[in-house]
Amino acid sequence: MRYLTQSIEADLIKKMVLLAGPRQTGKTTLAKEVLNARSTATKAGVYLNWDDSDDRTTIRKKGWSEDATLIVLDEIHKYRKWKTWLKGIYDKVGDKQKFLVTGSARLDVYRRDGDSMFGRYHLWRLHPFCLAERPENLSPINYLERLLERGGFPEPLLSDDPTAAKRWRRERRDLILREDVRDLESVRDITSLSILLDELLERVGGPVVISHLANDLDVAHKTIVHWIDILAKMYLIFPVLPYARSLPRAMKKPPKIFFYDYGEINASNIGAKFENLVAQHLLKRLQFLEDSQGDRYDLRYLRDKEGHEVDFLILKNQKPIALIEAKWTDDEPHSALNYFGDRLDVSMRIQVVGLLKNRTVRQGIQIVPASEWLAQPLDQSIFN
Repeated sequence: MRYLTQSIEADLIKKMVLLAGPRQTGKTTLAKEVLNARSTATKAGVYLNWDDSDDRTTIRKKGWSEDATLIVLDEIHKYRKWKTWLKGIYDKVGDKQKFLVTGSARLDVYRRDGDSMFGRYHLWRLHPFCLAERPENLSPINYLERLLERGGFPEPLLSDDPTAAKRWRRERRDLILREDVRDLESVRDITSLSILLDELLERVGGPVVISHLANDLDVAHKTIVHWIDILAKMYLIFPVLPYARSLPRAMKKPPKIFFYDYGEINASNIGAKFENLVAQHLLKRLQFLEDSQGDRYDLRYLRDKEGHEVDFLILKNQKPIALIEAKWTDDEPHSALNYFGDRLDVSMRIQVVGLLKNRTVRQGIQIVPASEWLAQPLDQSIFN
């Protein structure tokens, strides 16, 4: 059972549920588990996938049984007017039938018809496996090492064949770029989009200057901005903006770019790879808290003109609440945590270290093992 299963089952009692997240992260498996759990001997649900031609016909004709208790609609966001279509059906039969909608692109941004279906659904975002979802046969430190090597997506993570994991990774990228992007965006130069991904892999952990990428790929500045937005919508990457007291100022500064599948990052760059793992773990936790509790959380980084830098700043309802630095081996207190902590009045100062056995507190900074601190239950508040 994945970490969202019970939450989705509870929300389906009152509203439809949208389940978004990266391709191959387990959305279909989770949806079918929920479907099977709600089916009875006399009333069963139905699973329909927009990518299947027969299912697509059934969806467009609304040809499922009136007795179906739950209708799972997979990849329905590829239907151009899916929100208007779904809103009409839900308003008509929503009191009799439940709907679980899954998609491998950001369902909250694909609003082509201008209707957000406000008040009719709850959105949940499913992420790859993390330290808080640990298989029983792996110790915390062995699990951390496997996550670093293979990333958190179920198939490569749980496979005993490293070669098969590499093949899966290449095939997944090709599928997203050549099918998902084609279905949802008007991008012709897929080859350059793939090159951009490679360039971003080399820049993980540092600010990404858009003009430099534009020069390297020989395209316009606005094209790189557009392509990065597309890659984020497809759940390939996620940007982390620098913190500024006004959002427009932050938008003008270079972001950091991280990958949902950090298994792609070269193993020789262990510092960047570990920072990406921490970033993905934090994003997963923050989005779970947002989706379950309703507060707004943001992930930022800090850097000033004097060279002080902290990897991550957590904002809750726009207020800074935690500073976090990721270090693979260095357990010496990172001075910038106190520098920014004093100026922003943030008392929670965390240094997450990959190769560390026991937690300590030095100079007011909590220095904690990654395999312990990042493994805390997702519904547990760790930023207090």
